[in-house]
Amino acid sequence: MSQAPTYGVGDASYQAAGGIDGLRRLVDDFYRLMDQLPEAAAIRAMHPQSLELARDKLACFLSGWLGGPRLFSERYGPIAIPAFHAQWPIDQAHSAAWLHCMAGAIARQAYPADFAEYLLAQLHVPAQRIVQASRNRHGD
Repeated sequence: MSQAPTYGVGDASYQAAGGIDGLRRLVDDFYRLMDQLPEAAAIRAMHPQSLELARDKLACFLSGWLGGPRLFSERYGPIAIPAFHAQWPIDQAHSAAWLHCMAGAIARQAYPADFAEYLLAQLHVPAQRIVQASRNRHGD
């Protein structure tokens, strides 16, 4: 019986996601869904017309966040995800739309089911922190 990878330890999550190429596919699907889904219109409107920079930043963030190379800080400097997003009033509905797009993108990947579940559960953490940072800045 082979030992399943322990996601969240070392680079197991990064490897399960397919490395940077796999993360770029995930991010491409994520932003494609954001463009297509009516329930994501409000969060899409928070982005510039061109998503090229956003795509790179999210893929680079996910790389380091999942235990791979820390590409975001190498390219863009220190990461302050909640503080950066606090410039917009982001509420629970925005967070839910973001997570819905991410769930759809994850479902389109060839990830093992246990990793897909793990990844989506882990993404709820920064999503909730961003909502809280926005509340702190903009009020309820």
